Amino acid sequence: MKIEEMLLKLKIIMFGGKGGVGKTTCASSAAIWAAEHGRNTLIISTDPAHSLGDSLGINLPPGEATRIPGVNNLTALEIDPKADVSEYKGLTAMNPLEGTDMPDVMGGFPLMEDLQDMTSMSPPGIDEAFALLKVLEFIETEHDYDLVIFDTAPTGHTLRFLSLPETLSGWIGKLLKMRLKLGNLMGLMKSLFTSADKKKDNSLEVLERLKESILRARDDLTNPLKNSFVVVMIPEEMAISETGRLLNELYKYNIPVSNVVINNLYQDDDDLCDFCKSRRKMQHRNLLKIKEVIEEGFGKSLIKIPLFREEIREYDKLKEFSAHLIA
Repeated sequence: MKIEEMLLKLKIIMFGGKGGVGKTTCASSAAIWAAEHGRNTLIISTDPAHSLGDSLGINLPPGEATRIPGVNNLTALEIDPKADVSEYKGLTAMNPLEGTDMPDVMGGFPLMEDLQDMTSMSPPGIDEAFALLKVLEFIETEHDYDLVIFDTAPTGHTLRFLSLPETLSGWIGKLLKMRLKLGNLMGLMKSLFTSADKKKDNSLEVLERLKESILRARDDLTNPLKNSFVVVMIPEEMAISETGRLLNELYKYNIPVSNVVINNLYQDDDDLCDFCKSRRKMQHRNLLKIKEVIEEGFGKSLIKIPLFREEIREYDKLKEFSAHLIA
């Protein structure tokens, strides 16, 4: 599916790749194009080192969805991980023994010390986990946006982010089983020591809802009719290797990907200086390898974007960039 089709039909598009290759520029220009073609668009930065506001030329308050002046139908959001962690703080301390009022009694049972050590652990990748929880709000809840574009963090962070639905679902599933297994025993022993009714413990219900939401989000992210991942790279050896690893991981998690953007290409021009001509030759050699590894090996469409003389930021330059991205 071409980028133009994706921007007009899909619900979710994710831009990612190696750091410094132009992911934010691609995501911002695509968001402007979609918004100006009638789609109510939200662009979200999940990168802890945000540059979305700088790209758009506007100050974005952390964690607040902000309408972009001068562009109809476009809203931007930079996720604030610290705010998200505090918002969902109760989930990080979820413990299957919580609410039993019997830590002293249960402490005498075999293996309880090991159990308590295990349940005191936080789920893996907790910072990215709460970024995902914020993202779930825009995937799994009702909103007015036709399209949500994600400007993701560099490759390593993105892969951990994409693996979180599986990781968190497994963690929550184990915790649910543990609570259910202990539930009858807890209720029986608690009845022997307490008589007054306590406030109902609804942590199981919270975990169940969270697990279901994560599983639905995973289904959406792997559905080619709803989501696609656009890989952004530059024509350099290290970027080729990292892009190959990223594509392999995207396949592993069944994330649809159909386009690879090659950014910052020197153009054929006799007026180039010797340094620029040398860089152009290097890029041409690497383009042959990209064609072999990415286009033929993975069957991905290549979108080639020239190196601009000026920095690409703010509306006019992003519009100019989008013409190359869509073409």
